[in-house]
Amino acid sequence: MKNDGANIRPERPRGPLTDLERSEFYLREGERLAHMGSWSLRPDGIFDYWSPETFVIFDFDPSEGIPTLTQWLAALQSDGQELLARTIDKMFREGVRGDVRYWVDHPKKGKRMMHSTGEPVLENGKVTRLIGNTLDITEQENALEEIRRLKDELYKENIVLREEINGTSMFEEVLGTSAVLQRVLGLAAKVAPTDSTVLIMGETGTGKELIARAIHKRSKRAERSFVGVNCAAIPSSLIMSELFGHEKGAFTGAVQRRLGRFELAEGGTLFLDEVGDLPLETQIALLRVLQEREFERVGGTEMLRCDVRVIAATNRDLHSGIAAGSFRSDLYYRLNVFPIELPPLRERKVDIPILVNYFVNRYAQRAGKKIDSIRKKSLDALQEYSWPGNVRELQNVIERSLIIVDSNEFSVDGNWFSHEFQSSPRPASRISSEQEQIEAALTQTKGKVSGRQGAAARLGMPPSTLESRIRSLKINKFQFKGV
Repeated sequence: MKNDGANIRPERPRGPLTDLERSEFYLREGERLAHMGSWSLRPDGIFDYWSPETFVIFDFDPSEGIPTLTQWLAALQSDGQELLARTIDKMFREGVRGDVRYWVDHPKKGKRMMHSTGEPVLENGKVTRLIGNTLDITEQENALEEIRRLKDELYKENIVLREEINGTSMFEEVLGTSAVLQRVLGLAAKVAPTDSTVLIMGETGTGKELIARAIHKRSKRAERSFVGVNCAAIPSSLIMSELFGHEKGAFTGAVQRRLGRFELAEGGTLFLDEVGDLPLETQIALLRVLQEREFERVGGTEMLRCDVRVIAATNRDLHSGIAAGSFRSDLYYRLNVFPIELPPLRERKVDIPILVNYFVNRYAQRAGKKIDSIRKKSLDALQEYSWPGNVRELQNVIERSLIIVDSNEFSVDGNWFSHEFQSSPRPASRISSEQEQIEAALTQTKGKVSGRQGAAARLGMPPSTLESRIRSLKINKFQFKGV
């Protein structure tokens, strides 16, 4: 028979209290406040003691006496019954301490989580009983579960937020919605998680370093260094030392050991800008690093291992360099594992309004000016211009314009464009020869561009480069499919 669920509060004995009575009163009151009961169990499954609070937390009626172990286990959920029975058996057999959590189906309070702890009592080397307590930890468990739930939700929200941030800021200033640019960004996103060497090709000012940084940012090396070096800006006599470092006394002026860019980029990414300008001697050393993952400092004898991802970039036609003997073909194929060709700004003029708005806002804030609108005539002029310097030139023109603008409307002086350097058109004879070679290769491959048997492989260039040439020469590659 169950009790009515009312808490059994110990009454303070009347009159003066003995020390034992006072201790017993405080113990029972403490158990009631903590929702913890104490008990004593014999090896035959009979409890010889249950404190008043034990009856309350399990909803047993004290007038019916202390339940047996079997009756107590019946109040537990099935998995808890098995767990507690095994634990008690082990405590009696091995004389070890027991600690277990389990769920109870309380008739009035519903599902409750209990935590029971017991210690064996030994007499003459034999376990004669278990002394233990049981604590109702439902509220604490519910609080912990809520914390776990909120933590999981926060973790998921952080993942989504990181994905949104990466999606919007991955390519920093490489802005635009044109199809040619989106294809490039898609390639960059795919190669980023790998460790493959990347060769980024494109005219000056197209944003090759921004793409390289974006690839590093999404790679497994993102937490390590991104080290860049402009191969065209370093004298040929110093480039070996710059890349691989040097030992003290290696040459005049080498007063101490100096680490090179490969050592500085250990575990991270090394960006070799304008790699087409490397001297042949340095190309051989770079090829060895890419093949063997090892190098020597200038003037040193120790072979150093390195773990560096290489991303190279160039605005040169490396095929012409190979033909002229100024660039090694074996190095080209080591670098050209995953080629990415950036389109010039003139091939994605639809992106110009987006870039203009971005740069106008950026430089207006720096200059402390407020720009409310952009003059349509100026925007049209910006879209009509060929931009030989690409995005970098556009950026400079906008910054220059914002320095002199004296109103809230952004405008550009059209006279500036007529004085800008215009890229010289290729001779008609060269265009004709190149077109004939491409059309001949497409004829042989029946219009197939990529693959081992494609036109790009026959011409010795990346498929992306050939696709760009086909578009610029206005060649219809589909007409060759039936040839």
